[in-house]
Amino acid sequence: MYSLAEVARVHTGLVAADVDHLHRLVANWGLLADLSFTDLVLFAAADLAEGADARAGRRRYVVLAQVRPTTSQTMHPNDLVGQVFTGSVQPQVERCLRSGETVGPDELLAANDVRASILAIPVRREGRVIGVLTSVGLPSGGRRHGALENAYLTAFSRLARMVALGEFPFPGSEDPLKELPRVGDGVMMLDEGGRVQYCSPNGISALHRLGVVAQVEGATLARLGLDEGVVRMSMAQRRPATQELSRGNHTHVLVHAVPLLERKAVVGVLAVLRDISDVRRLDRLLVSKDTHIREIHHRVKNNLQTISSLLRIQARRVSSAEAREAIEESVRRIASIAVVHETLSREAGDDVPFTDIARPIIRMVEESLMAPERAVLFRLVGDAPTLPADVATPLALVLTELLQNTVDHAYHQSPSAEGSGESGGAAPVDSGEVIVTVTGPYDVDGAARVRVGVLDDGAGLAEGFSLDGSTGLGLSIVRTLVEHELEGTISVRGRDDGRTGTEVVVEVPLVRDHD
Repeated sequence: MYSLAEVARVHTGLVAADVDHLHRLVANWGLLADLSFTDLVLFAAADLAEGADARAGRRRYVVLAQVRPTTSQTMHPNDLVGQVFTGSVQPQVERCLRSGETVGPDELLAANDVRASILAIPVRREGRVIGVLTSVGLPSGGRRHGALENAYLTAFSRLARMVALGEFPFPGSEDPLKELPRVGDGVMMLDEGGRVQYCSPNGISALHRLGVVAQVEGATLARLGLDEGVVRMSMAQRRPATQELSRGNHTHVLVHAVPLLERKAVVGVLAVLRDISDVRRLDRLLVSKDTHIREIHHRVKNNLQTISSLLRIQARRVSSAEAREAIEESVRRIASIAVVHETLSREAGDDVPFTDIARPIIRMVEESLMAPERAVLFRLVGDAPTLPADVATPLALVLTELLQNTVDHAYHQSPSAEGSGESGGAAPVDSGEVIVTVTGPYDVDGAARVRVGVLDDGAGLAEGFSLDGSTGLGLSIVRTLVEHELEGTISVRGRDDGRTGTEVVVEVPLVRDHD
């Protein structure tokens, strides 16, 4: 119970819109922590306190979230999220929440007898104070700050005022980036005219990699030869904007621009820079690797098709019907594996939608096994999942064998099936329906599994049939693949709806013990 939403639900009366506002603040407040060189802790009012605090009208306050700076040491090495404090322990928080005004900075004695400076900032949404943001860091001690510290603290002061006025975080500013740049990556401060007032050393290094060698301060990005669209967009829309600036194919810098507002008027822009050249290089390598892997799958598919063609040529030269049928069965097995590699050659990654594999296999069985005089309908039902390639390949072969076995034994008696004991003693069946179901993944004892079923309305099982006693090649292949390679289970039984026919169910885990 340590997420912001859960803590707020248990301890506070905040509504969903309030929690969303606080979520946006937490998503962007790493910037504030770095600029202020302090720990940030987010409080919200909980229930009334007890004892003397209750008699004094003090409330209790719960910590919803906290963040540590990357530009200074932390004052809160322990995790505070979910902890509840009284107003006597957090007087600045109580004063801030009651007055709706910023309190401090006040000096106090923190843990380990270290003096700290605390600033309490009201978090306002639509005119209401819904929380308090505390900034806790080392006191300045009267020492003079350098240019970098002054620029950072000035930016923090502006953003803190925006938080207190309800102007930060920006409404609906769901940034598509998984992780925003931090101040240590590089910072530029620009005035309302887009001119650079200050650029940190890391920011200057990032600009140098983009080919900027001129004096930065006092110039606009356009004058420096860079696209200033991200700054103009941020100012015009009064909300953050992100753009990637590139120099050739090897240098890429991400610019995240945050408008600084005074009573809703733009007075400047804080731009955070991050050199992502290495990230883009890795992206190109991954794309290249993915292309090579797909090309390999394509070539494997072509080689399997060549093998199938050679076997078909060999089958035409064989006089024995039984040998010819054995070769044709081998061709179908090879074709089912080729279907998986063909799908992998089109899809990015190592996972494939099993529907894209099951449908061609069913169509192949329909075209190669069924004679015109036998009207058997094949149907695929269920939402077939996306499976890892090392599961999809043997499972495709399993499905091929099950369909081939169904047609051989449920709807006509092939030479290889005679005497196998797998077909029933009912009259020949020349028409019917075979339903293939693929469902999953579903959870069994904490492990994800997938189920493949083949249901027919054919001749049914022979009396006394048992899977363990079966000698047919098809079921032997299926059992070997399911039980040994896929570490799953298989069951063969009659239909449970009173009709003649057979149902085969295969269940396999998506992750095996030997993976």
